[in-house]
Amino acid sequence: MSIIKYLIICLLGVGWRVADAAYADEPAHAGFFSDEFSLTLAPGHRTEIFGPLYYSELQESQRTWAIPPLTLSHTEDPVTESEEWDFAYPALTYDRYGKEYRWQIFQVFSFAGGRDQDLTANRRFTLFPFYFQQRSTDPAQNYTAVFPFYGELKHRLYHDQIDFVMFPLYARTRKKDVVTLNAPYPIFSLREGDGLRGWKFWPITGHEHKTPTTVTNNQGELKPSAGHDSRFVLWPFFTKSTNGIGTTNLLKQEALIPFYSLYRSRPRDSTSYGWPIGVTHTEDREKKYVETDAPWPLIEFAHGEGKSEQRVWPFYSRATNTLWDDKQNVSHLEGNWYCWPIYKYNRVTSPPLDRERTRILFFLYSWVNLKNTETGKTFQRSDFWPLYTHRKELNGNERLQIMAILEPIFPNNKSMQRDYAQLYSFWRAEKNPKTGAASQSLLWNLYRHEVTPQAKKTSLLFGLLQYESTRAGKHWRVCYLPARKTAPVWPEAATGH
Repeated sequence: MSIIKYLIICLLGVGWRVADAAYADEPAHAGFFSDEFSLTLAPGHRTEIFGPLYYSELQESQRTWAIPPLTLSHTEDPVTESEEWDFAYPALTYDRYGKEYRWQIFQVFSFAGGRDQDLTANRRFTLFPFYFQQRSTDPAQNYTAVFPFYGELKHRLYHDQIDFVMFPLYARTRKKDVVTLNAPYPIFSLREGDGLRGWKFWPITGHEHKTPTTVTNNQGELKPSAGHDSRFVLWPFFTKSTNGIGTTNLLKQEALIPFYSLYRSRPRDSTSYGWPIGVTHTEDREKKYVETDAPWPLIEFAHGEGKSEQRVWPFYSRATNTLWDDKQNVSHLEGNWYCWPIYKYNRVTSPPLDRERTRILFFLYSWVNLKNTETGKTFQRSDFWPLYTHRKELNGNERLQIMAILEPIFPNNKSMQRDYAQLYSFWRAEKNPKTGAASQSLLWNLYRHEVTPQAKKTSLLFGLLQYESTRAGKHWRVCYLPARKTAPVWPEAATGH
């Protein structure tokens, strides 16, 4: 009975305090029930009501509100003209940027629209993979498809155009200048394009040949387009192809599975016997290394200037690679693992960035260190699922979260952080070295402590006990009532500066 009385008193005190704060135009501090405070890591403020049940946040020009138990959230930024809605993410989402918008259910049922680079307005409706529709101010862009019966698609599924009737009995696709006719797919096909002719009766035999031609790039310049010739018999047992026809880098490949597989080019030769479980020998003259695999990728040994690797899967692997781009910039790659996937380490050095990552059992533990070697600034992130996640940004901002169920698995997913983290993150600590601000929150502000160069604030037990220290003095509140006030103790306050 005493507990019930205590809760009633707390609720009455909270209600009075919130109303009083609203009348006095000052933030309400009632801990778990209602708390409003300034953001630590960026300009703005945040309001939380009943702990994990609701929060709203204004960060610079971006405003967000969320009801985490419903996994419902809304974010809007009028400056960038962007808007996002999440409900039971990723079940239902809505995204808008300028005039472009898209809302979808499980990536299957979606509406989308906007204007393309020619300012043509399009509206699309998809019930994947059964129904596709687009309506446009340009009638030539309209299409409708009812899969598998009949339809036409434009600029969808990685093709410029797709036509089909009773798929797979008939399908016609176009990608740039290449047109492919399938009847039925994928058994018989004809391909035509600029200098290209090909056919196949899969898996029996097929042949395709393209003569060297020229193409126009985005700058309106003519560029050579290499030719190729390929054929197969009883795929995948015998295949033979020649690529780079008309160039100085002719590439020939031939395979008679499982007896041998050949790869021949000016910079690289590779030969395999007993593919895929036999022996492979590779000599890369461009990257300057020799490699032997038996079989790849389980056992691999390579040595040379461009690559060094010793791998016996799943026991251990040690590898280093050196890469040169067209401007002769050098990048170094390093990767080690032991008892895969228990321990794995990777490092990429590509000036001015140096990135390291260590993982134990995939995402059970992960540590990332990214350093800019020119400025000396670093980004660090560590995760120990499901106990914590910690970040230190390039600008020096730090954030620690105790209980991180989804963050280690989806480390860069804003929706997961926005919709779910509030439910289980019972300890949050943030620090901003540029402004000198820091904050800690336990059990959704049941306890909260804030520090800035101008003040220190502490709130405990739903705000029933509050302490604030400023240049004007120290202030105490007990049950939301002023209890004690001391004289100024900071020299600036005493001198008036």
